[in-house]
Amino acid sequence: MLAGLAGRCPQCGEGHLFSGFLTVSGACEACSLNLAEADPGDGASVFVILVVGIVIGFAMLFTEFTLHPPVWVHVVVWMPLTGLLCLGLMRPFKGVLLALQFHNHAAQARNDD
Repeated sequence: MLAGLAGRCPQCGEGHLFSGFLTVSGACEACSLNLAEADPGDGASVFVILVVGIVIGFAMLFTEFTLHPPVWVHVVVWMPLTGLLCLGLMRPFKGVLLALQFHNHAAQARNDD
C-alpha cells in the first residue's frame, strides 16, 4: 500500500506507476510488470468523494455554526478547497487501489468460453 501511495510499482516499489497525472503506465520500467491489465475503474473517485465530502461538510457546518459567515465566504473558501482536495487525493487513492489489485491477484471479469 505504501508503494501505491507513493505512485510506485506494487511489485518492486521502484518503477513509476503512472505515466501522467492519472494514466497508468503500460509496464514497470524496473521489473517489467504489466500494469496495463489493472483497472480500478471509478473506485478511487468514489472514495475521494466520500472522504472529501465528509471532511468539507463537517468543516463547513462547523464554520457556519461558530462564525456565521455570509454565503459568499462559503463559496470562496469551500469550493476551491473541495476541488484541490479531490485532485490531491485522487492519485494516491488510485495508486492504493492498483496496489491492492496486484496484492490480492484481482483479475478483470472475463467471458472466456
